[in-house]
Amino acid sequence: MKAFSYGRAQSVTDAAIAANKPGVKFIAGGTNLLDLMKLQVETPSTLVDINRLPLGKIEETSEGGLRIGALVRNTDLAADPRVRQHYGVLSRALLAGASAQLRNKATTAGNLLQRTRCYYFYDVTKPCNKRVPGSGCSALAGFNRIHAILGGSEACIATHPSDMAVAMRALDAKVETIDHEGRARTIPIADFHRLPGRTPQIESALGTGEIVTAVTLPPPPPGTQVYRKVRDRASYAFALVSVAAIVDSVRGRIRSARLAFGGLAPKPWRVTAAEQSLANAVAGVNSFDAAADAVLQGAHGVGSNDFKIPLTRRTLHAVLGEITRI
Repeated sequence: MKAFSYGRAQSVTDAAIAANKPGVKFIAGGTNLLDLMKLQVETPSTLVDINRLPLGKIEETSEGGLRIGALVRNTDLAADPRVRQHYGVLSRALLAGASAQLRNKATTAGNLLQRTRCYYFYDVTKPCNKRVPGSGCSALAGFNRIHAILGGSEACIATHPSDMAVAMRALDAKVETIDHEGRARTIPIADFHRLPGRTPQIESALGTGEIVTAVTLPPPPPGTQVYRKVRDRASYAFALVSVAAIVDSVRGRIRSARLAFGGLAPKPWRVTAAEQSLANAVAGVNSFDAAADAVLQGAHGVGSNDFKIPLTRRTLHAVLGEITRI
């Protein structure tokens, strides 16, 4: 680990001003950042501790939703009675991620902003456009079992690792930010994470000197909420395919559906056409296949991850069958 200086932000404004300076990284839980620093993937000149900022509350909104502070720990968010009762898909997604020890430290904003677990991103001896722009993507011709089948590019096929973000995508969450000049804005989570294109090193919509302050959930949607995660082992593993589903159905007929996927793309993946194909459809193999076809439109493997295409279809069938009792 390279030497760095350390300081504490005394206010949200101080933190945003610090974010506008080169070489600065924030530390809260540190569950991702410290690993990257040890491997010298991240080499900040300054760490700014933001743990004392007043961003650790979960509050009800006037619209009937929840506002989750950027520093709310994953354990606390998953265990909150309001989340468990009204946003079960989020609670289940959080509990499917990492270990209890990591969830005790990991924060809401840190979870959203965590970096990919691509093997080559972590190996500084291998080319990686995300780590060193223009150096190449080792995963394209390498071992790419965990990599993207949707949304990737010739520059990068890494996936986003967050379970929480997939559930928040299904819930239409919004990310609140503030910048170094005190300007606040709200970013729909659909627009928060970026696809790699030719600039895979730019992973979110945050500008220079802009920090996350909270995530807002709208009122809970109708229907049954399920989070299904398929992985190589039963715990402490990232998703090969995950599905966050919210489906409102009555007696075998689907009234509405929301479907978000993890493990498939560089960001939580949601396809409007798939949801529209299920609206007012009779639950069954035909409607499930139509939804899967829409989700997998344009999907392609690059070798070791070819299996994700049929696995996505089977996982979606299982989730929709569980909810609609088919």
